[in-house]
Amino acid sequence: MLNLEKSPNSFSAELLADILSLPKRSIESKINKGELVPCPKTNLIPIEQVLHFKEIKSFLESNWDEEEKIKPLRNYNLIELFAGGGGLALGMEAAGFNSVLLNELDKHACSTLRHNRPNWNVVEGDISQVDFTKIKEPVDVLTGGFPCQAFSYAGKSLGFEDTRGTLFFEMARAIKEVNPKVFMAENVKALLKHEDGRTLDVIKNVIDELGYVLVEPRVLKAIFYKVPQKRERLILVGIRKDLIDKADFSWPSPYKKILALKDAFYKGELFSSDVQKSPGQTYPERKKEIMDHVPPGGYWRDLPDELQREYMKASYFLGGGKTGMARRLSLSEPSLTLTTAPAQKQTERCHPLETRPLQSREYARIQTFPDNWEFQGPLSAVYKQIGNAVPVNMAAALGRALVRLLNDIECTQVNS
Repeated sequence: MLNLEKSPNSFSAELLADILSLPKRSIESKINKGELVPCPKTNLIPIEQVLHFKEIKSFLESNWDEEEKIKPLRNYNLIELFAGGGGLALGMEAAGFNSVLLNELDKHACSTLRHNRPNWNVVEGDISQVDFTKIKEPVDVLTGGFPCQAFSYAGKSLGFEDTRGTLFFEMARAIKEVNPKVFMAENVKALLKHEDGRTLDVIKNVIDELGYVLVEPRVLKAIFYKVPQKRERLILVGIRKDLIDKADFSWPSPYKKILALKDAFYKGELFSSDVQKSPGQTYPERKKEIMDHVPPGGYWRDLPDELQREYMKASYFLGGGKTGMARRLSLSEPSLTLTTAPAQKQTERCHPLETRPLQSREYARIQTFPDNWEFQGPLSAVYKQIGNAVPVNMAAALGRALVRLLNDIECTQVNS
């Protein structure tokens, strides 16, 4: 049943483009043709005009509330690799998983994990030095976001041994040594087309060789999962071949609506208080003077021409939109994807109302980290941990989908 009461009632052209995975110019073309008619007062497109799109229907027919009630039938053990600052681990914890080991190379990220969860078994160091055969507990799920490296293809059979030297090989080795029921890997969307798809083909071959069936990979948009950020991640889920006929994996339902930056910064649906001031980068004086001229939601093209030329320098004469440059966020839209630093020239993330880069706690809220999750290390390390993380709410939704799968496997084994 369609539920219009709890859904968003209108969309900007830019947000609708993100939801539908279309270029913004496609939406603008529909507006020019009269297929979509924005409200004259707000310039927003009413939801009634886009109900025929399956992505919009998915909000209105969401099973999010029911899926939030999913709980493990028993204690499910989890190993996480490349754990970073804890976004995926926190989401998995919220879904009900018990972490038996988390591996991470970065010392500041390890300090963050230990500081917030002293009971977690955080193994700091190079994954190639971790012997997973020493883990005695049965492991139900292994997760991790392996950094994507180019593989060498010349004269190779593209199997498990041929990926040696890559971090994917180390994750594959962990799966081989641990033999979990299920694994989940996350990566950048670009992995789908990396090396013209050959990298993903190698990964698929190795997964099959390890004895797992890969669910058709899917790119998930964080804005669908109660995250006020336009972040996309490629998700790979593998089920052990001896269990594949016992249960089917279902992707998580989207949340009932899209949240905006204001939901991260102010008391409301996501947080019980306004965001607190926190350490953050600052602009040099001249850059601040220039950025003062950029309106909320605007970028370098909104500057006066002489300031465009000064700010962009040689880039002023090059083609392409370069929409991340001198970009100020808007409270009424989800944030652009966070990077590892908010003041990088190509991917500017300026506060919507104040002329400064986003502060560290604002960064964390956009990634849906709880306010009591305290990051350790210098400011640059904190931004890096947050910017590289899987958004916590998205991770929790994926975690519940994995719990549902394991519950189904459990029930089938009990009844067989």
